[in-house]
Amino acid sequence: MSLDIDWMWLFIDTPEARAEQSWAFWGAATRSEIADLRGDREEFATLSPRDGDPWVKLQTVGGSGGVHVDLDVEDPSAAATVAVELGADVVRREADESGGFVVMASPGGFVFCLTRAGHPRRQHRMGEPDLLDQLCLDIPSAGFDAESAFWSGLTGWPVRSEHAEAEFRSLARPEGMPVRVLLQRLGEDTGPVRAHLDLASGDRATTVERHVGLGASVLREHQYWTVLRDPVGMEYCVTERAVASGELQPFPR
Repeated sequence: MSLDIDWMWLFIDTPEARAEQSWAFWGAATRSEIADLRGDREEFATLSPRDGDPWVKLQTVGGSGGVHVDLDVEDPSAAATVAVELGADVVRREADESGGFVVMASPGGFVFCLTRAGHPRRQHRMGEPDLLDQLCLDIPSAGFDAESAFWSGLTGWPVRSEHAEAEFRSLARPEGMPVRVLLQRLGEDTGPVRAHLDLASGDRATTVERHVGLGASVLREHQYWTVLRDPVGMEYCVTERAVASGELQPFPR
């Protein structure tokens, strides 16, 4: 049994001392307004795009930071039961004004949240030069098949091969879902599952140049993607994908 996911949120988790710099960068990089500050210390915010509904949120944290996702579902508690049956662990349950949420860990240790669904949402993709739209799960090789099966089982989205590189698979993103999930098999055998964010770009060089101008630095160039580091140290990638669909650009044979 899989979940009926209404919306997927990308969360950028930033150390509290660097939040102002990180939030300013990601607001500019995504052409979004930092909106809806909330929490006792205003530790949460939303990146509000020019058109359509948001799908990226910001959070300050006490640790080193990173990324996680929230899955909007009708009943987070019931969804947690399904996730546990598929191999996840409950980290904690929290009450809030929306009726509560559940913090989970995947079989490989990647933390995600089950949150209560709100109103119907729509993502605007057409005409954008690039889009922050992909969660890449970085999975040690020994647990790759199990972690891939978990996420496919939880979402109900089939696993597909990525023709660009053999170490990648993806989940088939349903129409209207704002986030694409990429699965990367790491060279290391064991360790926790990690994640990073990717942007789709129809003109990778132009996107990279703009991000460098905003304060990012280029770490590595690959044939179809560029690895960058944001101003506070978080790594992410700009990938050659069609922005309108989020799918891979047709590569030459």
